Amino acid sequence: KNWYCYGKTVAEQDALETARQRGIELIVVNPVLVLGPLLQPTVNASTEHVMKYLTGSAKTYVNAAQAYVHVKDVAEAHVRVYEAPGAHGRYICAEGTTLHRGDLCRVLGKLFPEYPVPTKCKDEVNPPVKGYKFTNQRLKDLGMEFVPVLQSIYETVKSLQEKGHL
Repeated sequence: KNWYCYGKTVAEQDALETARQRGIELIVVNPVLVLGPLLQPTVNASTEHVMKYLTGSAKTYVNAAQAYVHVKDVAEAHVRVYEAPGAHGRYICAEGTTLHRGDLCRVLGKLFPEYPVPTKCKDEVNPPVKGYKFTNQRLKDLGMEFVPVLQSIYETVKSLQEKGHL
């Protein structure tokens, strides 16, 4: 069980129920894995997701896929739904594509060849997991233009370097 995701789901359900009981219309922005420059001096779970493939601590990558979003897009999404008179319900905040961990590692290896990025999947038996389907159209309808995932990855690594984590 992924306790982090489970906790986020339960918290959203509780918030929706509380809002319903109080007669409040709740708008929910659900960001996927957030990348981009670090505000804090420490490594968080999102940046560890990338960093482990650069430090040599991960010798292989897992057979999984992930969607990403830039931290600036998360902030902008919150402002846009707050300011939009007709905004309601859930908004998936994601760049729009998912990357298999192998694709992530290939990008990292190409952009940052000085690091020991894994080239083998931990699960060499099963076919690569396909990315899940979702839509960010509701945010695009509010005028959102998302930072490309490759730029988000690049800025994350540069920030990790600047803060002395790599």
